[in-house]
Amino acid sequence: MMDAVDAIMAVMEAAFDPAYGEAWNRRQVDDALRFPSTHFLLADTRGLEPDNPRDAVGFAMSRQAADEEELLLIAVSPAARGKGVGHALMRQFIASARARGSTRLFLEMRDGNPAEALYLKHGFAPVGRRKDYYRSGTVGPLDAITYSCLFS
Repeated sequence: MMDAVDAIMAVMEAAFDPAYGEAWNRRQVDDALRFPSTHFLLADTRGLEPDNPRDAVGFAMSRQAADEEELLLIAVSPAARGKGVGHALMRQFIASARARGSTRLFLEMRDGNPAEALYLKHGFAPVGRRKDYYRSGTVGPLDAITYSCLFS
């Protein structure tokens, strides 16, 4: 039977272009999820939590510290893109972080990532840049841009 880590890895392997070197390996995901401050969401084609992890086409993973939470990873399988799954995951991430008491959210993305429009639509704004941060792919190095969203 497929578990959550299997589902996350299946989506990540389909969604992350290896040219950028952004995908995590199974051990990184498994180790992160062992911490009680790390949270994840799975989404099916309707943007809802799937009854079976095998039906996941998207996921989000975050880490909370005090009243701040960082979106570590978010991905939607290429075949499910453009159908609202990413927006559903962002809405669920924001709502669950708020329910856990977070007042400020962060995320970091490589410069030029097409997911920027998704982040901007959900209230994130750029607050910093790390020059040449992404170096592990075959493209780059690329800058990392930090985004923040403050709850009012």
